[in-house]
Amino acid sequence: MQTNEKIQIQPEEIVPTAEKMRQAGRLLIMIHGHIENDGTPVVTYDYDDGPNVLSYEVRGHATVPTISHIYDAAAQWAERDVAELVPITFEGLDCSQRLFMPDNLLSGEGQITVTPIDVLRKENNLE
Repeated sequence: MQTNEKIQIQPEEIVPTAEKMRQAGRLLIMIHGHIENDGTPVVTYDYDDGPNVLSYEVRGHATVPTISHIYDAAAQWAERDVAELVPITFEGLDCSQRLFMPDNLLSGEGQITVTPIDVLRKENNLE
């Protein structure tokens, strides 16, 4: 059974953690970023640990260092995706061109609206 261990870290620990994971042969699974309802930025780095996932989470920092020099395109795409949609900056990452969103998108960060599952069920007569 897969488990997920969440570990809180600070921005200055991001690069050393990524280097340690890379040297240990751990895959970078994903980088997530979001803003909490209270405005707190959150960035999470998920690494493979055999049958488990190690999630290193940074809270309260809208600027964090890139790890694209460690995990190449695996990190670059995920970081650019987060930076395009959420007001989080990856220091050292070139985001001068859009990754997915159209060039004529209004300036500012995107917003993702998620409809709760109970609302979707009700709207689609699945209750």
